[in-house]
Amino acid sequence: MSSGSSTGLLGPADVRALAARLDLRPTKQWGQNFVVDANTVRRIVRLAAVSSDDHVLEVGPGLGSLTLGLLPVAATVTALEIDPVLAGALPHTVADRAADVSQRLRVQHADALRLSALPDPQPTVLVANLPYNVAVPVVLHLLARLPSLCSVLVMVQWEVAERLAAGPGSRTYGVPSAKAAWHAEVSLAGRVGRSVFWPAPHVDSGLVRMVRRAAPATRTTREQVFDVVDAAFAQRRKTLRAALADWAGSASEAERVLRAAGVEPSRRGEQLHVREFAAIAQERSSPQRDD
Repeated sequence: MSSGSSTGLLGPADVRALAARLDLRPTKQWGQNFVVDANTVRRIVRLAAVSSDDHVLEVGPGLGSLTLGLLPVAATVTALEIDPVLAGALPHTVADRAADVSQRLRVQHADALRLSALPDPQPTVLVANLPYNVAVPVVLHLLARLPSLCSVLVMVQWEVAERLAAGPGSRTYGVPSAKAAWHAEVSLAGRVGRSVFWPAPHVDSGLVRMVRRAAPATRTTREQVFDVVDAAFAQRRKTLRAALADWAGSASEAERVLRAAGVEPSRRGEQLHVREFAAIAQERSSPQRDD
């Protein structure tokens, strides 16, 4: 019996057998690296702290490794799968290996990046092993589109995990860090080696935890704040006065906006908290006052 089989979870032999039955060859296009280690699944479920009241959203369930770990502890699991073959096969895998909780599963053949809404019950927790190439856009898009999400636990490339969780002043702090911080408190929840996947990726993975919080108080929009973030990091070696010149219309106008927002123009984007980016955006959108 392969590892994981006695509990209904998938082990290496199970994953390969399912893939062979579906004539599946993991594709780079969809970032398919399937978890083959049951202990890693248990670890993710434990760290996600899913309760029987939670409605879980899982992106990219693949062959069902993580889905099978989530179903026994959640009220429902909505699985978004972009691969039509995998979307069609998942209900059968769950019925075969976890029949007693199979009614909790809802599968949607959909692209998470194009998702605009989900039917009730609305998801409270996002738990996913995300494809490396779309991890940041997927997380930010779902946090923006699904206000019911209270927490997130995702597995991503280690470098991406570091960027998402970085704070101002860190060498890895950048656009993903600032935008994620708009939505949530973000922290690293652990490292994951390459051997738990099939096929094994060329880099380690990391677990990222996010806990939803109120966005910074501002009279401007998230999109306007994110425009400032993008401009500030497009030329991250430059001072904000220079980096925001195009965004503001001129370097002198950038300096005026920055000073009015309480931000020293000689600072750089990597030093600013998302609250400060919000203050800059708000000052730019406010009518200029005559002194």
